[in-house]
Amino acid sequence: MTPVHFEDGRAPIGVFDSGMGGLTVLAALQNALPHEDFIYLGDTARLPYGTKSATAVQQYTLEAARFMERQGVKLMVIACNTATAQALHSTRAALPDIPCLGVIEPGAQAATHHLPDPMGNDVICVWATEGTARSGIYESAIHARRPNARVVMQPCNLLVALTEEGWTRGKEADAVLSRYLSELPAGCGTLVLGCTHFPLLAPALRHLLPKGITLIDSAAATAEAVKGFLGQTDRQKKGSRAGQTTFYVTDAPERFDRLSAGFLGQKIRTRAACIGIGC
Repeated sequence: MTPVHFEDGRAPIGVFDSGMGGLTVLAALQNALPHEDFIYLGDTARLPYGTKSATAVQQYTLEAARFMERQGVKLMVIACNTATAQALHSTRAALPDIPCLGVIEPGAQAATHHLPDPMGNDVICVWATEGTARSGIYESAIHARRPNARVVMQPCNLLVALTEEGWTRGKEADAVLSRYLSELPAGCGTLVLGCTHFPLLAPALRHLLPKGITLIDSAAATAEAVKGFLGQTDRQKKGSRAGQTTFYVTDAPERFDRLSAGFLGQKIRTRAACIGIGC
């Protein structure tokens, strides 16, 4: 790739996740910014991140960011709630020249935007990985907007396994979703999908979701945040050519192609990437 300055609008946008969950964010970005080029990186060799220590997640995310730096991206989107929770600030500190946005702040904004009373004591439930649930970052982000809200974090690691195996519909998905839904507290009016893998299960979830609960997917909100940032910093890509996306994974590219092509509605060709020590 020809080197491009980070502030040049022609440079691609990097999108990083531990696996294929970040494709939900990528799809929203492509829809909101159809002329932008993207580089997607899935760290499939080391997923899931949700059960890893904060130190490990910070190291993995920094390695991904350095890979994106070598690709000349103008902006990196951490399309992983666990990595956003545990590594957004450390990655920004290590690579201050590359703007880095996460998915939690947009998700918290979307979760509270539809609530009528800023001082209300609404019950907001967040399905997340163990790592995100432990971090406390969703509670902080939501309470900054709705200080009296009750935020209930619910670790749902089995949902990551379902999506990575492609089991997003059928009796297996319904059984696991029903189990987690049965654990929602009384009065829950908002359910935030606090992992970018989980929207892949949204069609099945909507059939099972009790009436009166609003389902929040942060992907669209993240795309709008990125669009706003590009406009504010004058980094939009000029011209009318449709954008292109290059896909990388750290393991099993053929499997990634098979599972992700159906979700994106097109066949993709994924490249292998080495991002760890010695690369």
